[in-house]
Amino acid sequence: MKKIGFIGVGIMGKSMVRNLMKAGFEVSVYTRTRKKAEEVLLEGALWCPDVCSCAKGKDAVITIVGYPSDVEEVYLGEGGIIASADPGTYIIDMTTTSPKLSVRIYEAGKKAGLNPLDAPVTGGDTGAREGTLTIFAGGEEEDFHACLPLFEAMGANIRYQGKAGNGQHTKMCNQIAIAGALSGVCESLVYARANGLDEKNMVESIATGAGGSAQLKALAPRILAGDFAPGFFIKHFIKDMKIAAEEGREAGANLGMLEYVLSMYEEMDEKGHGEEGTQALVKYYQW
Repeated sequence: MKKIGFIGVGIMGKSMVRNLMKAGFEVSVYTRTRKKAEEVLLEGALWCPDVCSCAKGKDAVITIVGYPSDVEEVYLGEGGIIASADPGTYIIDMTTTSPKLSVRIYEAGKKAGLNPLDAPVTGGDTGAREGTLTIFAGGEEEDFHACLPLFEAMGANIRYQGKAGNGQHTKMCNQIAIAGALSGVCESLVYARANGLDEKNMVESIATGAGGSAQLKALAPRILAGDFAPGFFIKHFIKDMKIAAEEGREAGANLGMLEYVLSMYEEMDEKGHGEEGTQALVKYYQW
């Protein structure tokens, strides 16, 4: 496996492309706005003018785009990946999207003689940059093993989750856990400030105990520094939580905490904070 098509060169995708090139893969990229890809093009990535040319003649095609509608268009639309990729190509969606859509792509891809995997990631901008992403993969197990060299170039914790759609379901579990942990981080900071504690000292004190978490470690320092730049956009987290909430309701799972955190983020978005990082949730508490 040598030639890779990569569609979506945003905060995450740019670093993932770099790590694939460092691992020796020839990477061709497409994104709606070429300017977003200029840095990786200067570093050796090849430009494709459309989805079709990015999918043709590749051993694998990887996507990490914005919303389910984008995923549907890129895979199932006219001139999309399924219509354009050569039989036998591995098609790997690393976007966080609807499990139902992943199953549709799997079924359509198999009919076209392709090898589809849904493989969403977690780890944010830092994990993408350092090549330490966690990757959850659903689809045929033999396809997962065939794509391991690609995954290993981008991630550190790479796990097969079972049938098509299971990668996305596992990512929903991840996002649900983040929602609770991050809201807890924000409330602990608000409580510390309200009671006159040294907030930095408080964070360092609880970080190594039972209250420690990846969210506390990564985002509490950003909050305390007033850094609300996106490692992961609020608008994209809202998208993920909405998918999880819908899937949970359909499955009969009680996700009260998720629904409440989602409502807080939606209020933040309505106030114009959708382009900020998820840590900006602290502003909900009048931080």
